[in-house]
Amino acid sequence: MAKGERIALGEVAEINPPIPRAAVDDPGMEVSFVGMSGVSEVTASVLEHDVRTVAECRKGYTAFQRGDVLVAKITPCFENGKIVMADIPHAFGFGSTEFHVIRPRPDKLDPRFLLHFLRVPFFRVQGERRMTGSAGQRRVPANFLSTLDIPLPPLLLQRRIAEVLDKAEALRAKRRAALAQLDSLTQSLFLDLFGDPATNPKGFEIGRIRDLLDSASYGTSEKSGPHGEYAVLRMNNITRSGEMDFTDLKFMDLEECLHERYLVRAGDILFNRTNSAELVGKTGIIRGTKPMAYAGYLIRLRVNADNDAEFLWGFLNSKYSKLMLRGMCKSIIGMANINATEIQAMKVPLPPLNLQREFARRVAAVEKLKTAQRAALAELDTLFASLQHRAFRGEL
Repeated sequence: MAKGERIALGEVAEINPPIPRAAVDDPGMEVSFVGMSGVSEVTASVLEHDVRTVAECRKGYTAFQRGDVLVAKITPCFENGKIVMADIPHAFGFGSTEFHVIRPRPDKLDPRFLLHFLRVPFFRVQGERRMTGSAGQRRVPANFLSTLDIPLPPLLLQRRIAEVLDKAEALRAKRRAALAQLDSLTQSLFLDLFGDPATNPKGFEIGRIRDLLDSASYGTSEKSGPHGEYAVLRMNNITRSGEMDFTDLKFMDLEECLHERYLVRAGDILFNRTNSAELVGKTGIIRGTKPMAYAGYLIRLRVNADNDAEFLWGFLNSKYSKLMLRGMCKSIIGMANINATEIQAMKVPLPPLNLQREFARRVAAVEKLKTAQRAALAELDTLFASLQHRAFRGEL
């Protein structure tokens, strides 16, 4: 086929193929079982799988085989980019019924070329427009994939394009791994200076979080939108590792009389009081000076002059605290909650201020390294997007 040719995906790939005959004939065969949470939208791969038998999985689950492309079809997983290669250790796999399975014809379509094409943002925009179903349960239909118009250069060129994009993605993965190591370093620094809070090996006096605070306040319940004087920090702006993520912001106007109540300043800690059970208790710290508001699902913890905010942030992001917070939260209609009174009552070691400040100094050094890594990752992201664009326009 000519370099510039395009074709419907269904003509060069099977969409949701049946269970392979080999699996049907051997119910005791071991397979990889992959849940939706086991695939990564960041690495485009399977990160976690269980070992089960065909007999345990062949009814009620989606079948696939090693090398297939899995596309999450339900919102919000599709919008978040859960589109991955089934790089499983077993020949066959089963998984969530919310996966579409795409099996390229090996003589026509390279799987990794297809994976890279499906991970271009425009594909998800198209898919969202074609979703069907009610709010909260909308899905991408199979016929959207079968009729999807894709570029189809010669197979050797597909493989070369996939190789170029794989190498660029590998560089991004190394930067992300470096950032993850720096996140781990922060907790190592905490344990080195203060010991494990579960056992308090350094013998610090034990107090309550309220002993460290000037105030604990709930955020604003006023509506926010695309415009306004102040950015509004919400629960999605705090990452699992305790970082602040400002890539998705809403805005609002705020009367001057409410500034002290609803604006954050450098050193304020934001605690996510309501979320799913595994995410409630996410805790970030404000290190910049730009005034921003914070929403009602967050609690602002403002540390007093006798303590350092970085210490409290490190404590609330420790494994010990995450475990304690998970045990404290109460579930209401599928959402977990911890209120301001409960978080202030949590026990905490009380190390001297000079030791807390030493931790803050070390964290600042780590944050400087993170800033450099993030800048390098941003450059690689820009390069990767450019390569994607050129690749699927036939310019590589």
